[in-house]
Amino acid sequence: MNKYPYMWRLLFPVLFILCVVFSCRRLPNVQGEGSPILQGIWNQDSVPNADKLLNYTQHKFKFTCDSFYVDFVTHSKVNYYADSCFNNGVWQEYAKGTYQVKSDSIFLTGTFTKSNYKQKISGCYQIGQYIKTFKIKTADTSRLVLQGTDNQREVDLKLQEKIICTPQSL
Repeated sequence: MNKYPYMWRLLFPVLFILCVVFSCRRLPNVQGEGSPILQGIWNQDSVPNADKLLNYTQHKFKFTCDSFYVDFVTHSKVNYYADSCFNNGVWQEYAKGTYQVKSDSIFLTGTFTKSNYKQKISGCYQIGQYIKTFKIKTADTSRLVLQGTDNQREVDLKLQEKIICTPQSL
């Protein structure tokens, strides 16, 4: 006959709770460091064959730690929007979010914003989620060449200002 039958009934739940408590780890409430080579402000000076395209977009990226901010100016010969939004075929949009670099690709996940990077919920042009993937063709200290996976257009960026990542509290 077992001398301590109730001890086992208490011991198993206590051991289970201890295993759960000590196996879980709370992540720090600080943003990630991102990719060191990308840290900075990158500007696309021109778009090849722009005069022959029906529409094209010039980009300006800011990568700071694991976050990105993008300003893009679209030039279009075709009106895709209401006349009040077309603005003679040139308009500017903004987005912000976080990014991840995996192998030779960069994944941008964020939202379209107003010019002050506050969430945009209505108005002309695009609203909602900004989700974009680029293949990294070249990445060095002064030049970054990305290729859009949706349209295969290259975005040739030059470093304007280097940024040192200082992770901020979330």
